[in-house]
This record gives sequence, structure tokens and C-alpha cells, in this order.
Amino acid sequence: MASIQIIVGSMLGGTEYVAEACEETLTALGHQTALHLQPNFDDIPHESQTWLICTSTHGAGDYPDNILPFIKQLTTSKHDLSSIRFAVIGIGDSSYDTYCQAAKNIDKLLKSKGCVELLNLKTLDMQQDIDPEEESQAWILANKDLL
Repeated sequence: MASIQIIVGSMLGGTEYVAEACEETLTALGHQTALHLQPNFDDIPHESQTWLICTSTHGAGDYPDNILPFIKQLTTSKHDLSSIRFAVIGIGDSSYDTYCQAAKNIDKLLKSKGCVELLNLKTLDMQQDIDPEEESQAWILANKDLL
């Protein structure tokens, strides 16, 4: 099974719960996981890894503060990232014009760095009456053969 690095962008903590639920499901499926609540690009393995990014959007489409250093390091990185496979979960509220903008931006950034997208961007709309942890776990289970 794959080693999956779970990279979290969260302002108020709700996205951390989603990431922890994903970690629980991935571990139950036999994957080794590492949860990065204060992600630092240099501390996260780059070679032949799967990255699961769980992020909310803050302000006018901005990244949460805790993931900003990672984003800056990733943006300027000269590493060959073509062996990284990834999936992104965005948590947001569709009543905002910038719904899941941070997730959309990191999805584009990872593709621009040569990373391989395993699954299309998953968005969780908090405007709807959903349990985001349950939704993310169901998404992983529905796509377990691709992770």
C-alpha cells in the first residue's frame, strides 16, 4: 500500500477534522499515513509519494495561514516532482464567490509542477447540510482503487 502524506490548510480547525477522518479511512485501508498540520515542504517526502491536500479557503480566496509557507516553498521549488501523485479536497461555502479557491489554486500549482493528479478536485460545500468528515471518507472509499 502507498504512503500518503496528508497536507492540511486550516484556519479554524474544521479542515483538520476532515484530514483526520481521511487519515482514519486510509489507515483502515492499509495505507501508511503522515498528517502535516503545519506543513513544511522540506519535511514532506517528495519521491514516489501520494499527497492528499485538505484545505479550506480564507478571506478573498486566500490560503489558510498554516499552509502558506508550504505553498511558497512549493511555488519556488526546483525539485522534480513528477513522481508525486496527488488529490485535493477543498472545504468551503458556495455562497462565496471564492468557493474553494485555495483548493483550486493548489490543484493547478501541483499540476504546473509536474505532479500527477489521481482524482479530480473534491469540494465539500458547507452551505449544504453535510458532515464533511463523512463525505470525505465516502469519497476515499469510492476511489480506494485509485489511491
